Amino acid sequence: MTLIELSRVSLAYPNAVEPALHDLSLDVAEGATLSVLGPSGCGKTTVLRAIAGFEHPYSGEIRIAGRVVCNGKQCVPPEERGVGMVFQDYALFPHLTVARNVAFGLRRLEPQAAARMVATTLDLVGLTDLKDRYPHELSGGQQQRVAIARALAPKPVVLLLDEPFSNLDPDMRGQMREEVQEILRRTGITAVLVTHDHDEAFAMADRIAVLNRGRLEQIDNPESIYHTPATPFVANFVGQADFLSGRVENGKIHTEVGVFENVTGHPAGTAVDIMIRPDDVHFTPASPGTAQIAGRQFRGSENLYTVLLPSGQYLHSSEASTTMYPIGTSVEIKIVATHIVTFVKR
Repeated sequence: MTLIELSRVSLAYPNAVEPALHDLSLDVAEGATLSVLGPSGCGKTTVLRAIAGFEHPYSGEIRIAGRVVCNGKQCVPPEERGVGMVFQDYALFPHLTVARNVAFGLRRLEPQAAARMVATTLDLVGLTDLKDRYPHELSGGQQQRVAIARALAPKPVVLLLDEPFSNLDPDMRGQMREEVQEILRRTGITAVLVTHDHDEAFAMADRIAVLNRGRLEQIDNPESIYHTPATPFVANFVGQADFLSGRVENGKIHTEVGVFENVTGHPAGTAVDIMIRPDDVHFTPASPGTAQIAGRQFRGSENLYTVLLPSGQYLHSSEASTTMYPIGTSVEIKIVATHIVTFVKR
């Protein structure tokens, strides 16, 4: 069942040169997690705010659980949409304890029922022992769990998370991803996660929607987004990508480092770029070789080599961290690409 559906949604802010969202259509299945991924200013937070009801599109339609909550003319208020939101800065009330923060959205319940819900939700996020503390007495990860508990306590239809890990250090960020994933799994709640970090999107989401300047570039599962990107923008944004120039001749794509299958059936004479990931590129020292190592970045678990081709183009190759070659080494290149992705040159 589709729980959230945006159909041709457009939204603009006052005095903006172009719309924040342009003709955006996407959907989220019940119980699934969608990540809205893109660079700063691409409109991803605006998507969350439109679903929540904080921003009103001027055209298009938004449905939650089959109910139209906005159609460009009238919009259901945020408090009537059944949406819980976790803000980037958590937005906890500093003068309230953990328990009272969580209880804030339960004011319509009888006190005893609210207290039971607070206890259940705090147990879910592992904060029962901290219920009487104040936000300033908590770590960043604990504050985030309070924010999630507060959003979950009223039993929303959907949980919206706006870059929830951006204020955490790298080690805590990885831990919190796992904890939030487990909370989402245990509750079975539908979630929309906004992030600019593709690793975060890959780790958390069932599907990813990549935005660029308010437009949807691609929506698919994480594996397809990475291995078969629909556009050069997606290819570049979700990981290191090089684009190798080629031309279709005799049913194959010919490049300076080899011949590739013409999997998309481009006609003869078509000039294309083949997307190459660093894990597709391998090399061996050779004298004389047809390429040369121009740089190396040590990344702990791997070395990322920059290799200069005769044409002046650079490719990147990921090799084991123990594989060490000096800059200037002459090499032969071999490309073993699991997926051949091509873009016609414009």
